[in-house]
Amino acid sequence: MHPRQLWIALAGLAAFAGQAAVVYKWTDSDGVVHFSDQPMPGAEKIVTAGPAVKAPAAGQASAGAGGQGAQPTESPGVNYTQFAITSPASGQTFFGDEAVAVQLDLAPALKPHQTITWHLNGKELQDQGPTATQFTLPHLDRGTYALAATITDQETGESQSTASVSFFVRQPSELAPLHPRT
Repeated sequence: MHPRQLWIALAGLAAFAGQAAVVYKWTDSDGVVHFSDQPMPGAEKIVTAGPAVKAPAAGQASAGAGGQGAQPTESPGVNYTQFAITSPASGQTFFGDEAVAVQLDLAPALKPHQTITWHLNGKELQDQGPTATQFTLPHLDRGTYALAATITDQETGESQSTASVSFFVRQPSELAPLHPRT
């Protein structure tokens, strides 16, 4: 997929940032990724993240049996009060062979029938397990990177994606090598 097409697709998805929306993603026979609001044969259903949902404040009663130690009832689908990439920070720059620590803030915890898929510059990262909320990206080439995570509920097919986080990697040149840090 051409980088310009990726940015156009991301801009289209960003238009829905204020509310949850269903988007369908598919790859054609030429390997070009497409996004649409209309279902297509073989398309992956993606539910974009809606406005942040606040957890009840301390001391507020929750529906259910009450009492200490009571577990809230699990609602089906992808429902998180916190779902965002906290590392790397948006706009963060990494130098040389510095590894990039990745951290996903997720509350409540991932449900047993849900999986996390990570995408770096639109391509799925294969080395992370289906429940990885933190990992390290080893050596990355010089450039700009966009990282996003998608949680998919295997029972309902519903999915939700984080906002994309952009970060930068700089490599030393022979004309201006990095000095060792002390």
